[in-house]
Amino acid sequence: MSITASGMYGLTLEKSLNAAIAFPTNGMESETAVKGMLVLDAYTPNFDTHDFRDDVTANEASGTNYTAGGIALTTTDLTISSGVLTYDTADPSWATSTITNAMGLVAYFARGGASSADELLFLSDFVTAVSTVAGTLLVQVHSSGWWTHDYTP
Repeated sequence: MSITASGMYGLTLEKSLNAAIAFPTNGMESETAVKGMLVLDAYTPNFDTHDFRDDVTANEASGTNYTAGGIALTTTDLTISSGVLTYDTADPSWATSTITNAMGLVAYFARGGASSADELLFLSDFVTAVSTVAGTLLVQVHSSGWWTHDYTP
């Protein structure tokens, strides 16, 4: 299989709504705990059963100036407007990198230990694989953010 869509990881969302997990300081708006890692098209996401970073690491991208586990997402912001919750960050980038065939970005809570403790948050599908050769791999976040949730009927 392969990546065919973006989505939220349901088990993390369920655990957070049931207070079964404690979010890191500042939760989704943390400037250090929310990280983004690049994944290859070989990754087959299961939004119902994948819950920790160790479900993804075998299909993480690699290359020059790319560190396993990815980078912290910065300028994080949760906003509410007209019944819509939006999550946004600055555009993550890997400068002077050589990375081959990154197909998506997986965001997760970095707990500072084992990948089996880092809760998955969402996957953004690039639709087309991207590569760099001693260049900057820039992931441009949509003008509406990574995701939106309309919570009004």
